[in-house]
Amino acid sequence: MPQLSAPYLTPGDIKAAADRIAGHIRPVTVAPGDSGSFLALEFMQHTGSFKARGAMNFLLAHRESGTLPDTGLTIASGGNAGLACAWAAREHGVRATVFLPETAPPVKVARLRTYGAEVRLVGTRYDEARAACSEFAASSGALASHAYDHPLIAAGAGTLTEEILSRVPGGLDTLVVSVGGGGLFAGVATAALERGVEVVAVEPENCRALHAALEAGRVVDTPVDSIAADSLGAPRVSGTALAVAMRDGVRSVLVPDEAVIAARLRLWDERRLAVEHAAATAYAYQPAPGERVAVVLCGANTGLGDLNR
Repeated sequence: MPQLSAPYLTPGDIKAAADRIAGHIRPVTVAPGDSGSFLALEFMQHTGSFKARGAMNFLLAHRESGTLPDTGLTIASGGNAGLACAWAAREHGVRATVFLPETAPPVKVARLRTYGAEVRLVGTRYDEARAACSEFAASSGALASHAYDHPLIAAGAGTLTEEILSRVPGGLDTLVVSVGGGGLFAGVATAALERGVEVVAVEPENCRALHAALEAGRVVDTPVDSIAADSLGAPRVSGTALAVAMRDGVRSVLVPDEAVIAARLRLWDERRLAVEHAAATAYAYQPAPGERVAVVLCGANTGLGDLNR
């Protein structure tokens, strides 16, 4: 199995991921924002979110090491991670089996199938789908992926940082990212801190897995009740994300759902950018006067009909 160079993520792991996925993903576009800020338009990535980076890194790393089985990949996710896993598998002729609850929106099921994934609907809760995915991996030999809690997934997400910094003239003070389970944050922050750039980790007030872990000093289960829960609704953050968040140069910020909704509507009204609530969560951060920031707009798998809610 592919190994990282240390128990936790290192800049070298992210550099290896960048070399591995080069030519397979879309380099991020960075656009000017307001008052010297910048917007990293990662929602333009394959499958509509940053998840494509980690999924591609995960698949290619296992292929390189000879640990990618003929039975392919499997994951329990009807969201961005599932789409990314199915896309990466299709790009390399690998089987993908995605587990979802029977209550999953038909539009998500249909989109997964457009990527050639085998979709299995199990139970009415994601816990049941996850359990079925684990059983399938054990019985079939398929390689189980994860939405965020895997070092190869986080390393892939971290490839964003260098792309952003190389596109911003004059440098940055701060990178701003939203946090769910912490894969994007762990990767981006590891690379940013190495370059002397601070990181702000933004979560909804009632969807605060990282913030709660920092308060407790350990990973804890948290309730999930936010408009952004479809993407940021992990009940617990990864251990890697917590370890990175405890380093100097990282700030944890909470924003109310009302601010997320307003930020999302502002992006549409002022820039005609239709992003999902997870991306708007990061945009809800208010920089200090003179702070040079880049906000990662991480995904846009959303509809135009709900921009005001």
